[in-house]
Amino acid sequence: MPNEERGNAMLTRRLALGASLGAALPLNARAQDGEGWPERPVRVVVPYPPGGAADVPVRILTEALRGAFGQPFVVENRPGAGGNIGVDAVAKAAPDGYTIGWATVNNLAINQYLYPRLPFDVERDITVASLSWEAPLVLIVPAEHVPARDLQEFVRWAKSQREGVIYSSPGIGTTAHLSAARFCRMQGVKAMHLPFRGAAEAMPALLRGDVNFAIDNLPSYLPVIREGKLRALAVTAEARWPDLPEVPTMTEAGVEGLTVFSWGAAILPARTPAPVVERLSAALRTVAADPGTQRRFAPTGSRPLSSTLAEAMARAAAERPVWAEAVRISGARLE
Repeated sequence: MPNEERGNAMLTRRLALGASLGAALPLNARAQDGEGWPERPVRVVVPYPPGGAADVPVRILTEALRGAFGQPFVVENRPGAGGNIGVDAVAKAAPDGYTIGWATVNNLAINQYLYPRLPFDVERDITVASLSWEAPLVLIVPAEHVPARDLQEFVRWAKSQREGVIYSSPGIGTTAHLSAARFCRMQGVKAMHLPFRGAAEAMPALLRGDVNFAIDNLPSYLPVIREGKLRALAVTAEARWPDLPEVPTMTEAGVEGLTVFSWGAAILPARTPAPVVERLSAALRTVAADPGTQRRFAPTGSRPLSSTLAEAMARAAAERPVWAEAVRISGARLE
């Protein structure tokens, strides 16, 4: 190739490279300052199965985010290992804002006491954008098989059972398991834990009377409570819950120190640019305050929340000692 042609070819390549770099710089700058995010679909990892108490709120919120940003928020369920598989997928994703997730209290405040090793460090590998929902637990008994109509009557009945009573949960180390174990210790009730793989499997055992009670997430059981097949004796909220205004709180029913919630928070990989995290957090605050979102949440048994990063991390930190003690009481251990 003549020298002149080679020179022209090199100049053309340099100009093309310069143009591509020039185009890339503004995009990178937008990624760093949050401007324009999201510019393409966002992957949303839910570390629990579809249709459960931890999945339904996320579906409502991601639909609202889709409307707010005009981009798809595509939910991907990655259940397993108490939510650790899904959370690990978020922790190890590229920190560009295009993989987000929804962790629960189990992932942020409990699992570190259940598992001898986790594939991620909650405080090092994850950024929490905002709290996003919460729901109380409810103590339920099968109406056809347990005669108690209030909590103190149930405690007396349970203590009268020579062989003790059986309680169910959607799995070892869940808030349901740990809360029921604490309740039994506090009330001096002899009980055996029967874990299932989710509330859908536990429900038939309760209805048959094979299980005497559960303290489980309200959203999973609200329809059956309303049908009258399960009797709700107390909720673990600090005040009566709007979905069951006739049901007393644990404190009202005479059990102090059992105010607990299941809750979820939006998470991103650590090192995600702070403006992107704040853009998501601000959107979730707007979504949670929207009357349309609140109406969507109304029949689910849970309510939308929002918070700053600092508030979300403070809640997790404050609850860890409580759940650590509950794990100790239960004797739960997972590999």
